[in-house]
Amino acid sequence: MLTAFARAFRTPDLRKKLLFTLFIIIVFRIGSMLPAPGVNYKVLADTAKAAKQSNQLYGLVDLFSGGALLKLSIFALGIMPYITASIILQLLTVVIPRLEALKKEGQAGTTKITQYTRYLTIGLAILQATGIVAMASTGQLFSGLASGGDILYDDGIFSIVTIVVTMVAGTAVIMWLGELITDRGVGNGMSILIFTQVVAVFPAQFWGIYQGQPSDRRAFVFALVILVGLAIMTGVVFVEQAQRRIPVQYAKRMVGRRMYGGTSTYIPLKVNQAGIIPVIFASSLLYLPVLATQLWPNTKWLQKVQPYLQQDNPWHMAIFFVFIIFFTYFYVAITFNPTEVADNMKKYGGFIPGIRPGRPTAEYLDYVLTRITSPGALYLGLVALIPMIAFSLLNTTKDFPFGGTSILIIVGVGLDTVKQIESQLQQRNYEGFLR
Repeated sequence: MLTAFARAFRTPDLRKKLLFTLFIIIVFRIGSMLPAPGVNYKVLADTAKAAKQSNQLYGLVDLFSGGALLKLSIFALGIMPYITASIILQLLTVVIPRLEALKKEGQAGTTKITQYTRYLTIGLAILQATGIVAMASTGQLFSGLASGGDILYDDGIFSIVTIVVTMVAGTAVIMWLGELITDRGVGNGMSILIFTQVVAVFPAQFWGIYQGQPSDRRAFVFALVILVGLAIMTGVVFVEQAQRRIPVQYAKRMVGRRMYGGTSTYIPLKVNQAGIIPVIFASSLLYLPVLATQLWPNTKWLQKVQPYLQQDNPWHMAIFFVFIIFFTYFYVAITFNPTEVADNMKKYGGFIPGIRPGRPTAEYLDYVLTRITSPGALYLGLVALIPMIAFSLLNTTKDFPFGGTSILIIVGVGLDTVKQIESQLQQRNYEGFLR
């Protein structure tokens, strides 16, 4: 693998792409560390540290922003508004005929949907930035914690508008940086930036695990976490690569004077067809009551529910697991349409050996997809529960790096990026990464 890296850097155009991607990542991290104008960084740093240790909601926010949101930096919103907008557009494509027609128009339709996604991203960024800055100005951002000072130097309207505009502009710049990586770098730009945000908090999480243990067992717990993490990563790689290949045969047909068809191919159905989306859906849904307890801490029924919202609570784990399974089936159902696939196969003369074209093919695909989604849903649920179980068994801090969304993002983006570099190396007759 090291020789493959060396060969990649010896190739001039591939070396330029890798260095350009690294440069954009550095710019992105610098922007994530620069505080927005008017923010009292010292008070904010102390308050955010205490909040992250006392509340699981802030730990998740810190993970997805790479530590930028709790610093109220110019890139504080990170890539999350774009992810949210992409998910919303993907769901609306199923229910709005106009968007579904655009999706079928090819490159022109995809470009139009991408444009809508950008507009929606800016709208969501304005809402999120306004809410965050308003909560920071009124002291509700880290409610229940004594900060020893105000987070904002000035809570006037001009100062608040300046911070909001800065954060929204930072989101637009992040979208631009992601598109630059896609066009001129290596890999999917948005995925690379998400990967960077998740990996950026790993050193602090490892250090928190080491410092959170008694001095006589620090080395043992730290080594155990590393070994468990490597084992989890190996299992995630194995499942992410697993797929069920449905054979497809295309009949021969004459078009003019040429003979087409007669080839054999397959439909790859991944075990984890839904990716990380069900975990994000379930986490967002469960963190709504947590956020409600922060906004209305004196409400009686929220006070009664609050103990069940802790990550180490068995009821919280069970509900989280059930939600992941439900959203896995839901997301797969709206993103993969067996009837549409069967109609396209029939249109171009394709068929599954032993299965009649048309409705029987759609029923067969639905049957296989339902069966293969079951282990995928269980796998997502178990991986998402790993950090919660670690909190209970290892008595670690609430920054457990190997598990849940973080490990899924790292493995998924890492595999996709390596495959893209591999394909470019193979085009130049070089040995690649995956042997």
